[in-house]
Amino acid sequence: MPLQVNDYTWQQTETAVFISVPLRGVSVRDADVFCTENYLKVNCPPFLFEVFLYAPIDDESSKAKIGNDTILFTLHKKEAAMWETLSLSGVDKEMMQRIREKSILQAQEKAKEAVEAKVAARREDQKYTLNVMMKIEEEERKKIEGMKENERIKATKELEAWKEHQRKAEEQRRIEIKEKLHQQGKQIEEERKKLKRKSLTRNSASRYLDTNGRNSENIFFEKLKEDSIPAPRSVGNIKINFTPRVFPTALRESQVAEEEEWLHKQAEARRAMNTEIPEFSDLKEEEKNPEWLKDKGNKLFATENYLAAINAYNLAIRLNNKIPLLYLNRAACHLKLKNLHKAIEDSSKAYRIMKLPLRLIHPTKLYKMMLRRFGI
Repeated sequence: MPLQVNDYTWQQTETAVFISVPLRGVSVRDADVFCTENYLKVNCPPFLFEVFLYAPIDDESSKAKIGNDTILFTLHKKEAAMWETLSLSGVDKEMMQRIREKSILQAQEKAKEAVEAKVAARREDQKYTLNVMMKIEEEERKKIEGMKENERIKATKELEAWKEHQRKAEEQRRIEIKEKLHQQGKQIEEERKKLKRKSLTRNSASRYLDTNGRNSENIFFEKLKEDSIPAPRSVGNIKINFTPRVFPTALRESQVAEEEEWLHKQAEARRAMNTEIPEFSDLKEEEKNPEWLKDKGNKLFATENYLAAINAYNLAIRLNNKIPLLYLNRAACHLKLKNLHKAIEDSSKAYRIMKLPLRLIHPTKLYKMMLRRFGI
């Protein structure tokens, strides 16, 4: 049976009560303290301290200090007033039991409320954290989309500037050729005038010599006749017809079989290209060549300008959709941009064009297989 501690001391003010409970010969740190509004209990075997308080206290702000074989309680009163005694007087066992049970129930309810408040606070913290993460991800997504849009605009501007530069260069080249042809025409006209003047001079000299030979009989007539320069032929045009040929070389220097094969392949390539689309009408001949566009896309890929490279490959595929390497290169660009579905789709199209069987393989492995087969 526990030993009841009766040699405690207590003091009070209008707002607080101070209780000193001695616990000699035991480890005070192992003491079990239980406190509610009307009940205070300390259990430290073999000692037991129990008091039924005279008036309610604020158990949440009250404190207990343990040390030197003593527990010092500082209990804050709910109502500022002086107590007549520390504990209630005239309390029987049944009333004590009711106070104990009521105190335990109050402690359990407070503990339950504290747990629920803690869970609610944790839930609010998680909700707040989730909202913050969603905002951060949204900002990152907008930032990435903005960067992509800026890259697309930059690539479009560069392409337009390049087209404008090519157009100006072509106009300058045409002007230079026109001026060169004009200068050559002038030179030819001057040469014709000089030849005409020389011809007239020679005809006049010939007529003069013939007149002198008939009117005078000198001993040098025969010699002058022999030394006279014959008159030039009259000016005329000679038409020469050549065998019509596609290649600039002469027929005797050509290889007919190889030339016909090359022309046949070019005709098939032109039939395969969709150059009759109205929006391609303002493109130059070199810009309508899928091979030229592929090389342009490869250069843009080497400079890590993947969006511009995709635009070049898209135009080449619209011109000729039977070249598997165009789909492979575009798949490489999509793979760099983390567009895995589009990369798989382009790789699969390249496989279908080559008429190879498709298997369920990882996209990265499929991409490496295509690189080993074709390269970029």
